[in-house]
Amino acid sequence: MIHKYTMNGLFIVIDVNSGAVHIVDEIVYDILDFYKSLSFDEIVEKLKDKYELEKLKESYEEIKELEKENLLYTEDIYQDVLPMIEKRDPVVKALCLHIAHDCNLKCKYCFAEEGEYHGKRELMSLEVGKKAIDFLIKASGKRKNLEIDFFGGEPLMNFDVVKGIVEYARSIEKENGKNFRFTITTNGILLNDEIMEYINENMHNVVLSIDGRKEVNDRMRPRAGGQGSYDNIMPKFEKLAESRNQTDYYVRGTFTKHNLDFGKDVLHLADRGFKQISVEPVVADPSEDYAIGEEDLKVIFEEYENLAKDIIKRRKEGQWFNFFHFMIDLTGGPCVTKRLVGCGSGTEYLAVTPTGDLYPCHQFVGKEQFKMGTVDTGVEEVALRKDFEKCNVYNKPDCQKCWAKFYCSGGCVANSFNSHGDFVTPYEIGCQMQKKRIECAIMIKACESEE
Repeated sequence: MIHKYTMNGLFIVIDVNSGAVHIVDEIVYDILDFYKSLSFDEIVEKLKDKYELEKLKESYEEIKELEKENLLYTEDIYQDVLPMIEKRDPVVKALCLHIAHDCNLKCKYCFAEEGEYHGKRELMSLEVGKKAIDFLIKASGKRKNLEIDFFGGEPLMNFDVVKGIVEYARSIEKENGKNFRFTITTNGILLNDEIMEYINENMHNVVLSIDGRKEVNDRMRPRAGGQGSYDNIMPKFEKLAESRNQTDYYVRGTFTKHNLDFGKDVLHLADRGFKQISVEPVVADPSEDYAIGEEDLKVIFEEYENLAKDIIKRRKEGQWFNFFHFMIDLTGGPCVTKRLVGCGSGTEYLAVTPTGDLYPCHQFVGKEQFKMGTVDTGVEEVALRKDFEKCNVYNKPDCQKCWAKFYCSGGCVANSFNSHGDFVTPYEIGCQMQKKRIECAIMIKACESEE
């Protein structure tokens, strides 16, 4: 299987199974339309009015040579390892701790219902947090490196417990042969110098929630009284990013139907000095006025392409910044399991509620049918866990025939369930945007490699 496309004046061909990426000339690009279905003479007949015979012959032989060298039309190299992946007994390596089911913002698109997650407002106790650490140590088997994400609602509303959990984990990690890495996500309202200092000393990564331009952010991320949050948080986020030497953080935004020109929000954040930026499409009920629909995709695709070109231009001018959705590794990339399975929700990654209930990930929290156990009992719903273990690209019919399957790993399981009621039918709009982002990312790499 191959995928071919043009962007920014380049003719790009991807060999899906090997991951090889080729920048070709137009004649090779055109021949590939017919290479597998027609003979050379038939291809000549198709293209003789556009190209000379000798050029066609030379390009045809070039394609044959690439195929011979297993750089085009390669066999699926992952099929053989699939049985091993399906038989694996994955250990839990990461927990998303819902420190606070409460929030001091009223973001209009929040899937967590202002932090309540379809339930009531509540804070995690230190006791539950310690039990979560104990559970992860036991459930992680021989794995040494473990991850804890402090999430909400707004985690800074329960920051003393955050600190207590970190202290507890550090006090027992060595004796258990573990190494904890901590991440915290915050809207910044309660951020101050003391908290920044603690975060810089203890958090390996920080996610700072802001949607970009002031008018965009304040429309969707107001405070309880209706006033905007931008003026409060922007100076704090700028200070925190600088204090971390512009690494090990992301400013993370959400774009909606109201700002399909989201590239301006990305560039606004870059102009404010941020070097690590993520602005992601909202996933919402189609009835919401801010929901992205099929009719918006053309504009969104153009915006992604324009943003990719802007990034290339700025980097050439010495104004480098990283856009999360255009990150791609064409040399090593993720391991085979990651390529086929994805994030590991429900198996390697679990969410913990303030009361200690276990869910497959933060997006399933509050859906009682997905409660998997507790930090006291461990995972009890073994059948449900098995369902999540089966989530790989080969068990998803639409993914099997998709060129992007080894880049997106089948997409988000929660989005699949929320849009179709199952784990195997992808969220179509999300898939189409993901494929465009991958194309843009590869184009950027191609341009930078030719410099």
